[in-house]
Amino acid sequence: MTPDTVISIGQYAILTMLMVAAPPLLTALAVGLFIGVFQAATQVNEMTLSFIPKVVALVVVLIAAGPWILKTLVDYTERLIRDIPSLIG
Repeated sequence: MTPDTVISIGQYAILTMLMVAAPPLLTALAVGLFIGVFQAATQVNEMTLSFIPKVVALVVVLIAAGPWILKTLVDYTERLIRDIPSLIG
């Protein structure tokens, strides 16, 4: 296995990880930002006001993006398994 192969596998792993993690993280960021602006505007400092909407939004995003996330991870795993013979020899 050459260093170029290892770098290629690592780059593909990082790209896959970023693609899978992006929908929930961006959703949590957007909801948190919106709730933070709302709390600053109304001066309501309630912890559950920021926690509950994030959890609900993340559940909705994971239900909506779950099949795509699963397909992406399965494709990545299939590619790794398929490339094992060329990596060994």
